[in-house]
Amino acid sequence: MQPVDAYPVPFPVVALVASAGGVEALARVLAALPADLPAAVLVALHQDPNRASLLPAVLARAARLPVEEAANNHLMRPGHVLVTPPGNHLLVTSEARIGLIATGPLPPARPSADLLLSTLAVTCGARALAVILTGMGHDGQAGVRAIAHCGGTILAQNEATSDFPSMPAAAVTTGRVQQILALDTIADAIVKHVGGHR
Repeated sequence: MQPVDAYPVPFPVVALVASAGGVEALARVLAALPADLPAAVLVALHQDPNRASLLPAVLARAARLPVEEAANNHLMRPGHVLVTPPGNHLLVTSEARIGLIATGPLPPARPSADLLLSTLAVTCGARALAVILTGMGHDGQAGVRAIAHCGGTILAQNEATSDFPSMPAAAVTTGRVQQILALDTIADAIVKHVGGHR
């Protein structure tokens, strides 16, 4: 495994990924994060690719951090939240920028947690934190393995507080999840992780 500083993105990045039931879960996590969080935050929620999304506006009302919809080539910055737009997969590049690629009409899940987490892993290493929230299916399993392989950390929402527990449960079956947490304790865990990886 490479040392932390072998990875090009020089600050912590938190990826919040979710599917069914995810709007409320995302809003509650973001609402509890401090305005001076020294990490970039990326959000991927499975959405209908053919409908405009109100997600950035909904999350902006809840969060103390500024929230924007991600755009292609968008520069990630600590203390800012970027939300994946519908109809796109979000990639993290070595220049700490966002790459968006069209999802097309067929699976995988849209946007893909696996693609986001895999590119986050190889650009951030131990500075990457993946948070797997409520959802159906198993999107994120491969991405969780990639995060762990590159030295990052994985948190998963517990079954009791998940509206749809199959997505975080699928992450847990990899054996790579460090903490399984109730929804309202996840923000504290994010703050502690980020404080140790500046």
